[in-house]
Amino acid sequence: MTYVMVDVETDGPIPADFSMVCFGAVIVDKALDKTFYGQLRPMSEKWIPERLRISGLTREQTLQFDNPKEVMGKFRDWLKPNSDGRLIFVSDNNGFDWQFINYYFHHFLGENPFGHSSTNLGSLYKGLVKDTSQNFKHLRKTAHTHNPVDDVIGNAEALLYMKKEMGLKMGI
Repeated sequence: MTYVMVDVETDGPIPADFSMVCFGAVIVDKALDKTFYGQLRPMSEKWIPERLRISGLTREQTLQFDNPKEVMGKFRDWLKPNSDGRLIFVSDNNGFDWQFINYYFHHFLGENPFGHSSTNLGSLYKGLVKDTSQNFKHLRKTAHTHNPVDDVIGNAEALLYMKKEMGLKMGI
């Protein structure tokens, strides 16, 4: 079983109408040194400047990014040698991040190597502390910058803290 922390940046709220412009992933292990970063050319003419601005990117920059089908293929190919067994998709906001990754995998490659489910990092924390009003974000060491690689590393640090210091049982 391999836990993969994922974060996406987009130019709008939903896939198909809007585009995922970049994403990052890290294999959750002690080293946190197996990372992936993809920049994807928009697949839609629609975009919301305020949403894109969160990523620090401009529309002009994103129009120069790589073909989404090629990026998703590279991501799938990166997952294979860096994982062992079942892939577990984990995200700070899995409802948002999952919908884009799942859509892009199915749209461009016809399959999603993560299967049909994902895990929400915040929900794991809330369960551990038995309080739905609590937030895990203070457990990050790496700053949340909206660079998706920084963000997945920070989130993976929080998940590893939950495992080591709070007793979360994980298959790693």
